[in-house]
Amino acid sequence: MLAAILLFSSAKANAQTADSTHLKPMAAAPDSISPMLSDTLPVKMKGRDWATWRPEAKRALWLALVLPGAGQIYNRKYWKLPIVYGGFVGCAYAMRWNNMMYKDYSQAYMDIMDDDPNTQSYNQFLHLGKTIDDSNKAQWTNIFKQRKDRYRRWRDLSFFCMIGVYALSVIDAYVDASLSEFDISDDLSMRVGPAILPSAANGRNLRQAGLGLQCSLNF
Repeated sequence: MLAAILLFSSAKANAQTADSTHLKPMAAAPDSISPMLSDTLPVKMKGRDWATWRPEAKRALWLALVLPGAGQIYNRKYWKLPIVYGGFVGCAYAMRWNNMMYKDYSQAYMDIMDDDPNTQSYNQFLHLGKTIDDSNKAQWTNIFKQRKDRYRRWRDLSFFCMIGVYALSVIDAYVDASLSEFDISDDLSMRVGPAILPSAANGRNLRQAGLGLQCSLNF
């Protein structure tokens, strides 16, 4: 009887031990899975803080060199875009207009010089009732030549002005990005007031006080 009781107790203890060994991994499973789930979940990227963002001078320079106005966009100075593109459009229009007038006066100059009655394109530049004959031919020839040369100079000047607008846009983008790192304190002020200035008299140890104006700059 005693032996049966001991065998029953031993079997029950072994069964509880086996159950506990099977249950422990199940209890630890959530802890092992949670790090895996946290690694697979998408991480929300932190947005750029535009209040503290500062442009890079080199990047602004290269953007302005590649595409006019891109440096101003990168520096977030959008109000400068109408100035930049307005300069390009104005120079392009002036170059096109002067080139057209140069071609017209060049053709008129060549027609008046060839003595061919079938080529008289210069008549479109004459006032109503005006004609060109031997008495005023030299005068009109000189006028057409001067105007031809003038519009050619203005055409070339318009081209150089366009290059200048491009160069200024690049310089502006670089300088603007460089100055964005320049720290201007709120305590920037200048104070001007009277002051007593000590000075030596005739090399002696005796010092005489002098009244002057003192300027101090705080930054």
